Amino acid sequence: MKKNILLALLSGALLACAWVTYGITALIFIALVPLLLMEARIRRDYQHTKRKVFALSYLAFLTWNIPTTWWIWYSTQIGAIFAILANTLLMTLTFFLYHIVAKRMNRKVSLVFLVAIWLSFEKFHLTWDVSWPWLNLGNVFSEQVTWIQWYEYTGTFGGSLWVWLVNIVLFIGLTDYLSTKNRKAFARKVGVAMLFFAIPVVISYFQYINYSEAGKKTINAIVLQPNIDPYQEKYALSNQEVGRLLVQLASENIDDQVNFIITPETVFAENIKLQDLPVSWEVSILRTLLSYYPNVNWIAGASMIEFVRDKKLTTSQSNYLPDYGFWYNDYNSAFLLNRNAEVSLYHKSKLVVAVENFPYQQVLKPILGETLINLGGTVALKTTQPERTAFVGVDTEGKAAPIICYETIYGEFVTGYIKKGANFLAILTNDAWWRDTQGYKQLLSYTRLRAIETRRSVARSANTGVSAFINSRGDILKTLPYGTQGSLKGTIALNDEVTFYVQMGDYIARIAYFLAFFVFLYAVLRKREKRS
Repeated sequence: MKKNILLALLSGALLACAWVTYGITALIFIALVPLLLMEARIRRDYQHTKRKVFALSYLAFLTWNIPTTWWIWYSTQIGAIFAILANTLLMTLTFFLYHIVAKRMNRKVSLVFLVAIWLSFEKFHLTWDVSWPWLNLGNVFSEQVTWIQWYEYTGTFGGSLWVWLVNIVLFIGLTDYLSTKNRKAFARKVGVAMLFFAIPVVISYFQYINYSEAGKKTINAIVLQPNIDPYQEKYALSNQEVGRLLVQLASENIDDQVNFIITPETVFAENIKLQDLPVSWEVSILRTLLSYYPNVNWIAGASMIEFVRDKKLTTSQSNYLPDYGFWYNDYNSAFLLNRNAEVSLYHKSKLVVAVENFPYQQVLKPILGETLINLGGTVALKTTQPERTAFVGVDTEGKAAPIICYETIYGEFVTGYIKKGANFLAILTNDAWWRDTQGYKQLLSYTRLRAIETRRSVARSANTGVSAFINSRGDILKTLPYGTQGSLKGTIALNDEVTFYVQMGDYIARIAYFLAFFVFLYAVLRKREKRS
């Protein structure tokens, strides 16, 4: 049993050591082999296997989750513990389903099921209310953009499939060698695994060197980095003070050629009444710069609130104040301001669990009361919008996708902005909650995946950093270092072409759903037939 424990720990350690911004990416292609060996050994050597596989799988995935996402602790301690333990449990349950099928089916069918059920889990983790897809396997290549230019066809699920295929070929080769000691057969399997690794890399590199933004229309943009400490300054500074700081930072780099200025998420932290936004102090301060540069388009992040007296106008995301007898909608928003009187709005729609939303509130709140709010930090449930919005600027062909922070990690979700006409990505984020850890570095890195999938250039404004410009190959062109106050000016290539992934979305995951369902159903029915 000690060997099985070591195999579980080795798999978790390799997964962690392969992860984004600090690890050795290539380790991901062998990281799952020890886990598969552990499961196969237990299935072979023990009669009662389920508890053992479950416990050791949990150990492996916990060893992966802790070093890669521990930094959530800086935002919410209890939330970090919950996220790590719950995400580990979901991964374990997914692998446990493979174990159940593997006991009933032959190796080929059970391994096909493993890939399908894992991809189904990753897709599920992108869609439900307790969504936390940070460790989806396809994300691991965000620092290796020359390897994954074909993400414009597959999205990150192509990367997850790639990881499993290489690991499974090596696992089959190793298990066959341990039983037959046939070195030539083992060498052939290793050769096949190396081809499975090398062919996508070669194809990607060919795409990388041949993809060019030359000839595409361009715009000039400024991203602002006010470097406001959210734990000390954010709620101490008034919106008026923040507005004046933003104008000052923008003035450092602005000229008549600038088309867009982008600020971080909720840089205006004091709630602005939604209906008063066009005539608010905040808008008036930003308009002072527009009087000198009328062609500029501001994209700014703000906390907004909307009071509702009529219950018929509320939604399931509305909050109720019983002491005052009215409802309100709480928004994490972006707005577009230019010389036009109308102010365009977008409300963040992928929310951070427990910090911005109460998952399954109608079911859980009667049971838990305010427990989740007290543990996670949710003050009010955020109100979202059903569809994405593209911000269309004046005197420019630029159409911005106003992506707010956490939304960056959702590939198919981001394609919704492109379908609305966005030809570049404007990312507003505040990564300061995680301090100077891997958290903000990983979120910046994941942005590169969205650039490749959509073939859209990125202008990223982060409160404390890293603010950046990224091209549509995923290359980071310019950055402002973490913890630096300032502004960064760059040129963005516009692209109106639509990639295959934008058109089709997570089609690989949808195929995996059906495949996993039918294989599992067949395995269960097959067992019943044998018993009868």
